[in-house]
Amino acid sequence: MVAAWHRERPDLDVSPLLVLSRISRLAHHLDRARGAAFAASGLETWEFDVLAALRRAGAPHELSPSALSAQTLVTSGTMTNRIDRLAARELVERHPDPADRRGVLVRLTDAGAQRVDAAMADLLVRERAALAPLAPAAAQVLAEQLRALLAPFED
Repeated sequence: MVAAWHRERPDLDVSPLLVLSRISRLAHHLDRARGAAFAASGLETWEFDVLAALRRAGAPHELSPSALSAQTLVTSGTMTNRIDRLAARELVERHPDPADRRGVLVRLTDAGAQRVDAAMADLLVRERAALAPLAPAAAQVLAEQLRALLAPFED
C-alpha cells in the first residue's frame, strides 16, 4: 500500500503510513480477538468495559454511574441504558449511595465478577499470543513508544 501511494503521489511523504496504517490494521485484528474473548464468556465488548471498570475499582467493586461514564468514555444516557441492561442480566446491582441520598452506586454481582474474570483471563491468553513475536524487552519498548504517541490525544 505504501509503495503504491508513493508511486502514485511521489510528491507526498507517505512514511507515516508505515507505522500508523499498521497500527490501524493491528487494532482491527485485536478488536476481533477481544470480541471473541468476551463472547466466550457471554459478554459484549461494552459489557466487559463496564464490568471491568467495576472490578478494577476494588472491593466492594462499586462506582457511581458518572464515574462509570468517565471510565468507559460514554454519555450518562448511554451509561444508564447499559446499567439497566446489565442489571436485568443480574451482572450488576444498584443501591443507594450512603454518602449522597440522591445518588446511587452500581455494584458488581458475584455473577458479574465471574464473567469479567473469565473474560479477562481469556483476553490475556489471546493478547500474549499476539505479542509472542516480540521479545519481552521489545514489547516494553513498544509499550513506551505507544504511550508517547497516545499522550497528546489523551491529555
